[in-house]
Amino acid sequence: MNYKVIDFKNYYRKGVFEHFSKDCKCSLSITNSIDVTELYEYSKKTETKFYINFLYLLSKTLNSRMDYKLSMKWDTQELIEYDKINPIQYVFHDDTETFTIAYTEYFENYEKFYAGAMADIENAKATREYGLDAMNHPNWFDASCIPWISYDSLNIELPDGYLYLTPIVNWGKFREENGRKLMPVSVRMNHAGADGYVVAKVFKILEEEISNFVKE
Repeated sequence: MNYKVIDFKNYYRKGVFEHFSKDCKCSLSITNSIDVTELYEYSKKTETKFYINFLYLLSKTLNSRMDYKLSMKWDTQELIEYDKINPIQYVFHDDTETFTIAYTEYFENYEKFYAGAMADIENAKATREYGLDAMNHPNWFDASCIPWISYDSLNIELPDGYLYLTPIVNWGKFREENGRKLMPVSVRMNHAGADGYVVAKVFKILEEEISNFVKE
């Protein structure tokens, strides 16, 4: 885990950060439908897991921009940017209706990421423990699939004033519309580190990454 300290005096969102971390402490979330038709067809053609392919592209998206990799170093009160952030998977157990956390490291190399994610899922299936270990995984972001429903909106609430800057991303079951597969994706971020434009960019970059991925 590596990071750099943000030069706050020259931080491009300094004024916004100060306002939404002191005067108006809040977060914002956006739910949008992503067209995953080509990614679904690619996954079938290559006999790969759609879920892991999407997780890879989501992780690549969130590592493409500084705003998504921010965190507060509480012992020094410094704003930092991690060199990369990694996805937390939630592996569901049908028998107990509970989840086990799988900490998966992000690699830009697709094959390496795919193999690691698959191994992490299999390891998580072997236990029924929750497996939370946040202290040793500070640069991980929540990536949670809700495959049972296709929803219109989703909100993640954290305690008021808690400056949790890492993105929280959820997605649901895709639905068919005019022959296309549309999947709801929700992105929650703290307003100190992101505004509507920054959150909206997640969807724009993700769509571009999907388009490029299926062409390779």
